[in-house]
Amino acid sequence: MPTKVLIVEDESIVALDLQRRLIRLGYDVPRVAATCEQTIKAIEETLPNIVLMDINIAGDVDGIDTAAQLDVPVIFLTAYSEESTLQRAKASKPYGYLVKPFSERELHATIQMALERYQVETRLKNSENLLAVAYAKMESAKRELELHAAELFKEKQRLEVTLNSIGDGVVTTDKFGNITYLNPVAEKKTGWTCAEALGMPAAMVLVLVDEERKLSTISPIESTLRSGQISGLAHQSALISRSGKVYSIEDSSAPMYDRNQEIVGAVLVFHDVSETKRLADEMTYQATHDALTDLVNRREFEKRLEKAAQSTLLQDQQHTLAYLDLDQFKIVNDTCGHNAGDELLRQITSLLRIALRANDTLARLGGDEFGVLLESCPPYIALQIAEKLRNIISDFHFSWDNKTFPVSVSIGLVHFGGEQAERQGVHEILRFADSACYTAKDLGRNRIHVYQIEDNAINKRHGELDWYTKICSALSENRLVLYTQKIAALHPDSSYTNNILHVEILLRLLSQEGKIIPPMAFIPAAERYGLMPEIDRWVIRNAFAYIANLSTPEDALFSINLSGGSLNDEKILAYIFEQLKYSGVRPECICFEITETAAIANLLNARAFILSLKEKGCLFALDDFGSGMSSFAYLKHLPVDFLKIDGCFVKDITTDTVDAAMVDAINQIGHVMGLKTIAEFAEDQAIVDLLTAMGVDYAQGYGIGHPEPLPLNKDEQH
Repeated sequence: MPTKVLIVEDESIVALDLQRRLIRLGYDVPRVAATCEQTIKAIEETLPNIVLMDINIAGDVDGIDTAAQLDVPVIFLTAYSEESTLQRAKASKPYGYLVKPFSERELHATIQMALERYQVETRLKNSENLLAVAYAKMESAKRELELHAAELFKEKQRLEVTLNSIGDGVVTTDKFGNITYLNPVAEKKTGWTCAEALGMPAAMVLVLVDEERKLSTISPIESTLRSGQISGLAHQSALISRSGKVYSIEDSSAPMYDRNQEIVGAVLVFHDVSETKRLADEMTYQATHDALTDLVNRREFEKRLEKAAQSTLLQDQQHTLAYLDLDQFKIVNDTCGHNAGDELLRQITSLLRIALRANDTLARLGGDEFGVLLESCPPYIALQIAEKLRNIISDFHFSWDNKTFPVSVSIGLVHFGGEQAERQGVHEILRFADSACYTAKDLGRNRIHVYQIEDNAINKRHGELDWYTKICSALSENRLVLYTQKIAALHPDSSYTNNILHVEILLRLLSQEGKIIPPMAFIPAAERYGLMPEIDRWVIRNAFAYIANLSTPEDALFSINLSGGSLNDEKILAYIFEQLKYSGVRPECICFEITETAAIANLLNARAFILSLKEKGCLFALDDFGSGMSSFAYLKHLPVDFLKIDGCFVKDITTDTVDAAMVDAINQIGHVMGLKTIAEFAEDQAIVDLLTAMGVDYAQGYGIGHPEPLPLNKDEQH
């Protein structure tokens, strides 16, 4: 039968978490108590084997006084460190301490050691009673003593087996800090056998250092023996084994007392977190790098750029930012599809790395745009490097499906340093580089343009317009265009995927020359310059007008994207309500899409925004889920209806088992949370078939249908 554990904790959230952890460890937790009275009653009714007692519980009687009334082994749970509280706790002779927060391994080890101690003490008490009788029966005394000595030996063996089976390292010392015991895990991690380490100072066996600075750190055993209190390991501590191998560790040490409450030694329990730390480092790497090219992403690049700009004041250094934009990328994408475009970006990345110095930072800023931060680089050297980058790319020809494409790049350079860099700021430096890059494009492409202060006059002579000007002009001249792309139900017979019409409304920009410009060409600039709220208003107004004029079935659904800028716009909610009323569109046929990154960055605003519109009947989808590496825990706070799985995971699921597993996992979690799932970038039938087999609800992409312009003239849009 599993060990019964009674939890005494007056904070329900902490008690529930502890109950779940104990059940996961295999314990039976029939009852949770919050007061002294509830504890006594629960013990009478459930007969637990052990009690986990919070020192500070509700009522007139705290956990220490409650424990004194119990005839069951008690382990104290505490976050206190006051001497008076600890002295009272010691006086009650508990069977262990757990300092919040603690790991499941520490919890399991402490419970097992307490149970073993309780059993040993129980048997010892029995032995004492038997010895009293033995005085009257001298003939049987020897046999009784031998019998109980054997029992004690067995108990000792059982305790050693328990310690040996624990997955954490266990080290005990005497009151002088000399080693008295190492369990097998501790032997393996330290490189010392128990026999070799016996009697040696703990500091010689447990060599602890600060993991980042590689400096020695004080052993928690020393702190425990000196203070008589539980001591935790220093943050980012590492254990260096006898062979020089480094383990990241955590956990704590506690004092050991004799029957007179005198310290007789210390026990250290440590847990190897090397793998956990490796995974955390990997997650950090993924959050700062582009998944496609493995380059630094835009957010991390801006951080490094800001740091470089600040360093120019302190060290009088000069740096250069190179902004690169491929000239023929759209042709490859439109001709051969996204897979070809992705492969081109990967190959270009490999070429660019060849020409850069070891301390240069290469980043993918978005789409086919790259950034290069050349630190401590004089202007003439920066120009040489940029020319080398341009030549490498112009000499390269990309081949795909028996087609060959010439490739070139336009490069904008900005030299910055001193007070001017600090005054301009990161976004200003990026804007200058962006402008210089587009100047290079307007001057004929496949060239380098160096930004100068007098560039404004040059740009006027060459008719240069940066994206800010282009977007403002498109808004004022009504040159934005709406497209739709079909979202198909993969299980049309299912009751929750029965929309007759389900499309996403997409945005394009019509250039002054009459060319359709895709969103990735201008949306990043619009976000950077704060133009997205105005663009969102245009989309909402014109999309509602279009929907209002359609004869659509009641279960038609139109998805409309909202930017992170709109989530922070206090007036956007009132504007949407106004447009719903003005157009007469049913709120139930509107589904607003917000990206995972924008929602998490503005969690409180996003939640309030979603709830306000859902009260009207609108639906919500969380777009690009998975790309921001956010915890699923955030999802519980966002009352969305659809979960759109980011296309970077979907497009390769037929060839990449990791991507397929990611999509399957997101889909399953979404269904557990009651959400419908939509997979983006379903580029062909093979992907659609695999998504269907996984149980994904909807799919969107070229395998379902290409974006199509709304049957609405530009002059009708307003």
